Amino acid sequence: MLTIFDRDQRSNRRTFLKVGGLTLGGLALSDLLAVKARGEQESRPLVRDKSVIFLFLHGGPSQIETFDPKMTAPVEFRSATGEVPTKIPGVTFGGTFPRLARRADKVSVVRSFVGGDGNHDIKPVVSRDTFGANLGSVYARVAGRIHPKTCIPTNVTLFPRAVDPSTQQAQLAFGRFNATGIFGPSYAPFDPSVGGDLQNDMRLSMPLDRLSDRRRLLAGLDQVRWYLAESRMLEGMDRVREQALSTVLGGVADAFNLSREHPSVLARYDTAPLVRPENISRRWNNYNNYVDNAKSLGKLLLLARRLCERGCGFVTVTTNFVWDMHSDVNNAPVGEGMGYMGVPLDYAVSAFIDDLEARGLSDKILLVVCGEMGRTPRINGKGGRDHWGGLSPLLLAGGGLRMGQVIGQSDRVGGSPSSTPIRIQNLIATILHTVFDVGQLRIVPGMPREIATTMTGWEPIAGLHG
Repeated sequence: MLTIFDRDQRSNRRTFLKVGGLTLGGLALSDLLAVKARGEQESRPLVRDKSVIFLFLHGGPSQIETFDPKMTAPVEFRSATGEVPTKIPGVTFGGTFPRLARRADKVSVVRSFVGGDGNHDIKPVVSRDTFGANLGSVYARVAGRIHPKTCIPTNVTLFPRAVDPSTQQAQLAFGRFNATGIFGPSYAPFDPSVGGDLQNDMRLSMPLDRLSDRRRLLAGLDQVRWYLAESRMLEGMDRVREQALSTVLGGVADAFNLSREHPSVLARYDTAPLVRPENISRRWNNYNNYVDNAKSLGKLLLLARRLCERGCGFVTVTTNFVWDMHSDVNNAPVGEGMGYMGVPLDYAVSAFIDDLEARGLSDKILLVVCGEMGRTPRINGKGGRDHWGGLSPLLLAGGGLRMGQVIGQSDRVGGSPSSTPIRIQNLIATILHTVFDVGQLRIVPGMPREIATTMTGWEPIAGLHG
């Protein structure tokens, strides 16, 4: 436990620092330092130097208004937002994706992806195919909970409050993003917006008004570092404690601090100006969800990139439930809703792709973008689309995979695959083949058979690897 008292209310003593039985992500101080020491000496041949960011579009996005517009179909089936030509000859995207259309050579779109049913849940992040665990927990079970060199958590889940404290709490009514299934609670994702093993173990004892302000909290960590250096307090510590303190107050905290980014980078990711709250109709019960999505989406992807740069292997990103589009009391019609949702998505993912390329990370970070289902091919009488399990949108970018292609085809109205269906198991296999040496994974002693045998037996999406 790391405890920093701002002021003792009874004795009114000045600030002091206590470093006791420090733990990080469930590892004791001695274990953590042993992991770090081994990491500086050993390679990890099983674990590739790659990461995954899973951008989950909660609510179920339309396959038609995203990446399969069907403008030659009867009018009631066509994209309500029209279409825009892409950099790939003969391929169009939905009308709210002009930036991604210009970067179509840097993404791969799957038009035959089938989620399996039309239920609101959080598949494929957590499902029977993941044995009840967040996919990031599967990653952590193989790679370890903490990166051996940087001490960053290897499995993180990001909700809007991770970057903007004014947003709502995470939407968990349709599934637990922190589920660990058969793998056990120690492999749960770290959630910086509400805490978890890592955050609780890096405990800061300060007045509640300071703890509620993320910016002041980060500034407080900077002040602690300065105070320790100026007071030479570390000179009286043994090297083990000094190293532990430097780890906690150094790279790990810094990774979650967006203010470390150049203002131009922050501006490039910022989706808030695209959809202002005053430009969203308050008639919809999901008004606050639309607001949160625009305020946080770009910054969430930026934070995810920062974490992956520092060794996090799997980051789940989701905004509050926004992609439902029945055109009812809760949700806007599909045309209006895509203005609230599609525009920020187009901007944020495009910024992310450009940023990875500029930083030389395009081959090291795989971005997966999908939801739990798709939408009915026929627009309903109110201008919305309803639940549909027959086809879902799926986009991938980076990870060293083959980009600039459309994989699979849908039928004439975008309701079902006209080529071999791509399923959740194929997507999971693609992720596993990206981040692990699957051949080695099959023979790791003590690896759960659900991973070593079942998951490694699934076929990745054809055409992406090799």
